[in-house]
Formats: sequence, structure tokens, C-alpha cells
Amino acid sequence: MSDAAATKENPAPGTGDLVVLRKVNKHFGDLHVLQDIDLTIARGEVVVVVGPSGGGKSTLCRAINRLETIDSGEIAIDGKPLPAEGRELAALRADVGMVFQSFNLFAHKTVLANVMLGQVKVRKKKKDVAEARARQLLDRVGVASQADKYPAQLSGGQQQRVAIARALAMDPKIMLFDEPTSALDPEMINEVLEVMRQLARDGMTMVVVTHEMGFARSAANRVVFMADGRIMEETTPDQFFSSPRSARAKDFLSKILHH
Repeated sequence: MSDAAATKENPAPGTGDLVVLRKVNKHFGDLHVLQDIDLTIARGEVVVVVGPSGGGKSTLCRAINRLETIDSGEIAIDGKPLPAEGRELAALRADVGMVFQSFNLFAHKTVLANVMLGQVKVRKKKKDVAEARARQLLDRVGVASQADKYPAQLSGGQQQRVAIARALAMDPKIMLFDEPTSALDPEMINEVLEVMRQLARDGMTMVVVTHEMGFARSAANRVVFMADGRIMEETTPDQFFSSPRSARAKDFLSKILHH
């Protein structure tokens, strides 16, 4: 892992930063779900966000492409501040791939059509070009043979891999994964994580909110531990799993690793 991390060092300070959050705050009513969040994600870096439920992990992930608005602070992607709404926001969202717990595929469209749709509608690609790219990506995630089926005919693991292919079809600069395996049966989790591991090896910038500690250990360049709306620590996977600094992280790991 250290070799992979070493090759992903920034070429020069600051030039490799793809996502920058500064003093980001978010409330849901009285609940302060994001408290002064500072986080920088470098190009090609895989950041895995872990922590207890309700700690703000999913909200953080969704704020990066403005699925959740923020109350204060700044978020910039590739040097540009996150637009509030309208065409600029749509353009930015096309650069930020998002994979959710639920697969959000269009039930009335085939797998192939699901992966072609954004390419044609948003990226304005010709249909034959979009189809070739979709087939290539379905092959990459291991479901090429399912192209003509409808989502309901696929297993959960296959649907989630289609959702990953659909996000990749937009050629995003960064991929956000919000607990992508939490709705899956246990035997399907690994097939999805393996696709994500391959993306990490291929150099995709990724932010992954997950409870899968094995993935965090094997694929992350950095682990961010969140609790009570704050980033309690961020460090290498080795450091986090072998000697976490905060009491909250120690408590979390003792619960999650001994079950």
C-alpha cells in the first residue's frame, strides 16, 4: 500500500488538489451535522470516510456535489467554487460521479440504455459512441453479458456495478461512493468492492463512505474518521487501524473490529 501511496504524492504543493472544503457547516434543524469541516482531496487519492452512524459522513459526501446545501464555508472542485444552482451546477455534477446505497437505475430502461443515457443527454455524445463506451464500461465492471436486461432482472451486486459503470460513463474527475455496499447481501459485497479496488488501482480520485474496514485498509490512501459532525482524525490506514489517536476512534474500532 505504501508504494501506491508514494506514487500518488502531489507533484507540487497545492497543484494536485481536486476537492477543497474549508470551514464547512451544515445544520438539520438543531442538529449541527457538519462542524467546521476542513478537508483536501488530492488528484488520484482514495479517501475513505468511516465512523459511527449519524456522524455526518453521508452529509459530507453529498455536500461535495451539492446534493446537500451547506450553511457556511466553501467547497471548490478543481479550483472552482461549487455553484449554487442552474447550468453551472449541472455541469459540475457531470464531473462528479456519485454511487448511492440504492442503485437509482431507471427500471424501464435496459442496463445498456442506463449507461448510455447521461452520455447522450449531458455529454452530447452520438448514440453509437455512447453505446461503445457503455459496453466497454459494462465489461470493465464485469456485467457485459447483462447489457440487454432490465435492472429488476439483475442481482443487487450486479445493479450496483451497473450504477458504477453509469457514473464512469460521464468521465468524472472524482467518484463519490455513499455506503455503496450497505444495501447488498453479504455475498455480493465483495464483487462491488473489487470493482472499486480496481478503480483505485487505475488512479481514480475517490471519496468512499463505508463500513467495510477491509476496503479502507486495502484501498485507501487516507482514512478520515468522523463522529459528531467533526473530523476527529485523518491519517494513513496503517496508522488508523494500528494506533488511532482519539478515544472516539479507539472506541469505534473496538466495537467494529471485534464483532
